[in-house]
Amino acid sequence: MSSTLDQQSPLVALSNDFADAVERAGAATVAVDARHRLGSSGIHWRSGLIVTADHAVRRDDDISVALPDGSTRDATLLGRDPDTDIALLRIDAPAGFAVAQFGDANSLKAGNVVLAVARDDDDGVRAASGVISSASGAWRTWRGGNVDRFISLDLSLYAGFSGGPLVDVGGRVLGMNTSALSRRFDLTIPNATVDRVVDQLSTGRRRGRAYLGVGMQPVGLSESLRAGAGIDARSGAMVVAVEPGGPAEQGGLFLGDIIIGFDGAQIGDTDDILAQLGSDRVGAQVKLRVVRGGKVVEPQIVVGERSNAEDEE
Repeated sequence: MSSTLDQQSPLVALSNDFADAVERAGAATVAVDARHRLGSSGIHWRSGLIVTADHAVRRDDDISVALPDGSTRDATLLGRDPDTDIALLRIDAPAGFAVAQFGDANSLKAGNVVLAVARDDDDGVRAASGVISSASGAWRTWRGGNVDRFISLDLSLYAGFSGGPLVDVGGRVLGMNTSALSRRFDLTIPNATVDRVVDQLSTGRRRGRAYLGVGMQPVGLSESLRAGAGIDARSGAMVVAVEPGGPAEQGGLFLGDIIIGFDGAQIGDTDDILAQLGSDRVGAQVKLRVVRGGKVVEPQIVVGERSNAEDEE
């Protein structure tokens, strides 16, 4: 029997290490009640500040969080950044409530073993294990958010796991998990991105949406138009409406203009424009590449801000 136990001891040790990592991270993981029926998780990021997934915060008030000691605290919504799916809550943190210990998300590689941690009002701390599926450079979400690293997971984020931490085998937090920014992958927003957004939201200012003030539709470019304008682009986003007094009108954009470039990024359709309009673009001057009257022009536009994005961008 002892021989069998000796053979199993590395596995037992690994199992215990995983359990210890979950316990360590769980001490800074809360359950968030901010939508009907289904809760989410959150991370005690800084003293009194809880990071959670914005898509799981369906109301602006009457929000509460359940702490690891079993107590419940009312929470105030300080702000949201839908572009990165991050919301920031403030609570009256009790003495001794652990703040997350952070690891190095920049060192992550495909194949690294990681743990997703969550908390539930009824079941307490929960965990899922897996590996990093992909870890690469900076990217923009489909909502336009600027994220420092693309981190996709080969593990399942079960109901309630969004907003909780991804941790290494030492229980150190690598970022916030979300299921809302990709239809193909469960993702982690790395620490550096979360820190930047927390810095912005902790002022209490709710970030608005960046917008140009135009209506657009995708359009293909004919061979003759491409040849005449001397361009390789095969499609773009045609301006079909211009908001009076909006950023686009002030920057000299006109009906019929076909946008094929945005600050150096190639534009093939309207989704490409939307992907560039993260809230970090508000107030920035950007150079567009536009086909107008068979020629290429490059108007410069100062990106505007509005609190509620409509169909026009």
